[in-house]
Amino acid sequence: MKKILAYLLAHKSLTAALAKDTMLQIGKGNYTEAEIASFVTVYLMRTITIEELTGFRAALMEMYVPVKIEADSFTDIVGTGGDGKNTFNISTLSAFIVAGAGIKVVKHGNYGVSSVSGSSNVLEYLGYQFTNHSSVINKELDEANISFLHAPLFHPALKNVAQMRRNLGLRTVFNILGPLVNPANPTHTTLGVYHLEIARFYNYLLQQTNVKYNIIHTMDGYDELALTDDAKIITANGETIASPMELGKRIVTLADISGGNSIADAAQIFTNVLQTKGTWAQHAVAIANAAVVIQNVKQINYDEAYQLAVESLESKKALASFNTLINKK
Repeated sequence: MKKILAYLLAHKSLTAALAKDTMLQIGKGNYTEAEIASFVTVYLMRTITIEELTGFRAALMEMYVPVKIEADSFTDIVGTGGDGKNTFNISTLSAFIVAGAGIKVVKHGNYGVSSVSGSSNVLEYLGYQFTNHSSVINKELDEANISFLHAPLFHPALKNVAQMRRNLGLRTVFNILGPLVNPANPTHTTLGVYHLEIARFYNYLLQQTNVKYNIIHTMDGYDELALTDDAKIITANGETIASPMELGKRIVTLADISGGNSIADAAQIFTNVLQTKGTWAQHAVAIANAAVVIQNVKQINYDEAYQLAVESLESKKALASFNTLINKK
């Protein structure tokens, strides 16, 4: 690692092969926490390159614990995190709305690092038990239309760096990698990014796959459709910009979509929205994010997808999906 650090600190970037080997060594536990912290700090000072991202991703996908999904089609909805906005668990809530609309979701997620509550935090608090057993995951998909993959159970490298990431409390290169390494290899995915440069990297990588994708970014820095500003949506067919009124029928503020000050606060917001007892702004944001997922999977226009998301939430189908998942036997 000393040679790698010296190389990086000399303002050089890694080749894809060297990046892959470095991540493999991290995954095998061959570096100390201090060495890994120094390594990720480099990427706080400069942007990752496409070669480095390609190599890091290849390593994680080589080491992951495989999961065999029996469904022919399923989607992920996941953000990089690290946008520093401390919103409520928008993508996770949206995942249940999508599931309630009849679409199978295999969501990849982790504990929060730079926010109060990540997807793993809120689901664990609400009683979900993480698993990496394919039989359990497929049973959840059959019964609830959704399952959740807690990243450290599937990625040794992420497990090895978990404590370091918590200690740093900052966005790292692992935030960028997370949405790209769902071990279930979904057929569809919606990815939220905190920066447009990362969106273009994602677009480049995903164009080389058979995954049907859309990449979303709200222009004032959110890794989701926050409805606080215009949003850019990128697909294999190009880029569009949509306004909050087009996406969610209203403009909201940062305060409207705050995640609170604790995991308990986040969990209360989560259950309120699923029970249709949240605020108008909370509902609007969750529905808009679900709608872009539904649009991507069903290949329909946005307004049609939006209505399916509204119906899922208001009919309590999203809540039923959540209750089935949490209360599984």
